[in-house]
Amino acid sequence: MTTETTKKTVLVTGASRGIGRAIALSFARQGWQTIITCIKNEEKLQEVHQLIHSWGGSCLSYVGDMGDFSCCQSLFSQIERQFGALDVLVNNAGVSQIGLCQDLTIENWERMLKNNLTSVFCCSKLAIPMMLRRHAGTIINISSVWGVSGASCETAYSASKGGVNAFTKALAKELAPSNIQVNAIACGAVETEMNQWMTPEEKDALLEDIPTGRMGRPDEVANLVLQLAHGHPYLTGQIICLDGGWI
Repeated sequence: MTTETTKKTVLVTGASRGIGRAIALSFARQGWQTIITCIKNEEKLQEVHQLIHSWGGSCLSYVGDMGDFSCCQSLFSQIERQFGALDVLVNNAGVSQIGLCQDLTIENWERMLKNNLTSVFCCSKLAIPMMLRRHAGTIINISSVWGVSGASCETAYSASKGGVNAFTKALAKELAPSNIQVNAIACGAVETEMNQWMTPEEKDALLEDIPTGRMGRPDEVANLVLQLAHGHPYLTGQIICLDGGWI
């Protein structure tokens, strides 16, 4: 584990497993003060917390719904008290659901938008004042290629991630004069628990469509997030596809 002369602080939502876990651990290895959240997997989140502490890192963990503004306010109050600032926000929290649009309930739809899109708004809204004070900051939204092209049987998910992409572009223009960069990573198929529903035959068929012949890894997403966080001041408002040439 390396350390920096001036400690920087990152918030990673949805960090109990998969891509979020990999991102949080990558920052912690670089000596960042790390804030991690999840909505229900408290045991897994604590595993990440304890691992960071075992490296000598500073970590704040929070269990709550990032799509609930009052939960976000509580979290950001703790961040303000403990760290005083936030350098990077990684909006990773999200859920997916497979099914025909005609079979979706309004509850399914609202849950998807709340977890995948409203959470991005809530956390960004509260992070912006901290970044404006320092005239610097980075917001990175973890999106999906389905937000770019849409996916059959994933209409709600595609709509929510399309909203994340549009939000990214709009907020980037709003914050560019304040030296705050906002970008999104549109992930393709990544080897996480979210994709464990596929049968071996379905997975083989998917891999045939991906030019690289494999799914992405969480650490590859984390590496790209780290690159964006470490400074690209002229890169903002971009939806960066990380999909092995798939879409």
